[in-house]
Amino acid sequence: MKIVKFAILAGVTVALSGCLGEGGNGKVHTDKTRDYGFKPHDLSTMSAGIWVDPNGCDHWIIDDGIEGYLSQRLDKYGKPVCSAVAPPSTAVGDYHRTETIADSL
Repeated sequence: MKIVKFAILAGVTVALSGCLGEGGNGKVHTDKTRDYGFKPHDLSTMSAGIWVDPNGCDHWIIDDGIEGYLSQRLDKYGKPVCSAVAPPSTAVGDYHRTETIADSL
């Protein structure tokens, strides 16, 4: 029974550690243009792909291996872009690249 209690306590501790802020260090980061993972960097240096939602509209997608980022692709008037670049519910592009563009320079 002690093992079960320890396992539950460990699971709750891990689950609540995300409430401390990004990175688990107690700091809350307000700059949402930066990735604060193991190797912090600006999101603009990462490769983005396109995920097409079930309605056929595009979304920018970035996956650095630890966490992912998604935002709707909009035209200059703020309307959704539905380019038919891929079938619905699929992703295209180099969105899961683990190195940043700056690392490859």
